Amino acid sequence: MLRTYLDHLAVERGLAVNTLSSYRRDLRRYGEVLASAGVGGLDEVREAHVAEYLARLREGDPDHPPLSASSAARAVIAVRGLHRFAHREGLTATDPARLVRPPTPPRRLPKAIPLSDVERLLAAAGVGGTPLALRDRALLEVLYGTGARISEAVGLAVDDLDSETGTVLLHGKGGKNRIAPVGSYALRAVDEYLVRARPGLVSRGRGTARLFLNARGGSLSRQSAWSILRAAAERAGVPGEVSPHTLRHSFATHLLDGGADVRVVQELLGHASVTTTQVYTLVTVDRLREVYATAHPRALG
Repeated sequence: MLRTYLDHLAVERGLAVNTLSSYRRDLRRYGEVLASAGVGGLDEVREAHVAEYLARLREGDPDHPPLSASSAARAVIAVRGLHRFAHREGLTATDPARLVRPPTPPRRLPKAIPLSDVERLLAAAGVGGTPLALRDRALLEVLYGTGARISEAVGLAVDDLDSETGTVLLHGKGGKNRIAPVGSYALRAVDEYLVRARPGLVSRGRGTARLFLNARGGSLSRQSAWSILRAAAERAGVPGEVSPHTLRHSFATHLLDGGADVRVVQELLGHASVTTTQVYTLVTVDRLREVYATAHPRALG
């Protein structure tokens, strides 16, 4: 039954290899828990068995350490999918896992860095004024100036950026495109890159419409863009791990700190639901509490 279900996930659902491996491991452990309870088949499973499995995941046992909420949630989702599949295929009379809810992982606040760190990072990217330095500065200015995902930034074509209107066409997830404004700092950096750097870079390759190019004249990859950001952060002395998403988070957080409406930020980020964007408001509330605690004369007693 487990093999049939995993084949279904691989062939019909197209799950990634890593996800299938995790599901296989979770379901193997589930089978061990059922066997230890004397359950011989899926048609004998009751809701209490599934609940017991969830408890074992969270509490651990002699053979397995306790799982985090997110890992336990994945395991329970695998089990729920197995029972739903078996019931739908007519292999079991009921779905005993239907009412067992996976644990809710704690909400992770997006990581943002202060504006002063962003400015130091951007300045560090352009040190030297070489063609690659001009490219690096333009890339990072676009990431922070538009809130673009790294895939959206490296996927830009030269014609996607309109300097006259100060906008850029971003090609988002699921083929959804959006037009976003571009700040004057980013526009100047891109213009300098287009005039002084890109012609020399594109001459080294076979010709491409992509905006950001590598040293060989080809399209810049996501991995290379990540390395550019990491190197700039190290030169600028920005503490902690800085990723392309850090600039996206900082873009959203700084907008909200400046008074932007959350639904406007939702559109700028290309979020399908405002609920996703509202996570950033938690960051700004923490900032408000910090300022209040240090500035209000009767905040602390």
